[in-house]
Amino acid sequence: MRQPVIRSGNLLIKRFLQTNNAVQLAKQQPNNLKGRSKSSQDWLTRQLADPYVEKARMLNFRCRSAFKLLEIDDKYKILKPGDVVLDCGAAPGSWTQVAAERTNANGKNDRLPKGSVYSIDILHFHAVPGATIFGGMDFTNSFAQQRLRESLAGRSVNCVLSDMAPNATGVRMLDQESITNLCYEVLKFALAMSAPQANLVVKIWDNGDVPKLEQDMLFFYEKVKRVKPRASRGDSAEHFLLARGFKGLPPMPT
Repeated sequence: MRQPVIRSGNLLIKRFLQTNNAVQLAKQQPNNLKGRSKSSQDWLTRQLADPYVEKARMLNFRCRSAFKLLEIDDKYKILKPGDVVLDCGAAPGSWTQVAAERTNANGKNDRLPKGSVYSIDILHFHAVPGATIFGGMDFTNSFAQQRLRESLAGRSVNCVLSDMAPNATGVRMLDQESITNLCYEVLKFALAMSAPQANLVVKIWDNGDVPKLEQDMLFFYEKVKRVKPRASRGDSAEHFLLARGFKGLPPMPT
């Protein structure tokens, strides 16, 4: 079917056609799977059927996970211009892209306060405008955390984000324990570096330790909530713990 000419300024028609193209793409099935494993075939089929994959490409996000953070921030307003943000497990950088835009760390709007975004991952990844990147660094390593402290130069953090997950072993209990331990590592660093009323988002997989983690977070934050954005795959055990309103650390006993 021949598409009508899109004249400049006719954004509604343009968006409709882009959406229609994405829907058509989602209906495609891969036809070049010869020689690939079944898991590879399943992954390719799922990618083609996923509208967020095409939408991320159209909007220049590095991967579909950007829409998870966008949805969380649209609903709960955890990022604002001028904020200092730490993004843990940041590669390939889609959450960093969102954070740099929402905090104005990229300096696109000179009428708004300019934020700062610090992003760390054990993998190397390309620079994101407005963000300070720590690639090839393990967040759980004390040296990496010291580098972050030095870069912050005494400034407190307004929001800590973590999309970190361990490499899956296939042993469910071990994987659940590993991701829970990562959450506690992020929480511990957030408690030391956060400003009053700061926010925290960590990725978790459903397991029996999550209620205790929620209670531990609630001791330091005014509100803790489980959220599962629409962009999270429906068959995934993934969800996020959102902690808002950092209350500060209790006074040391005398």
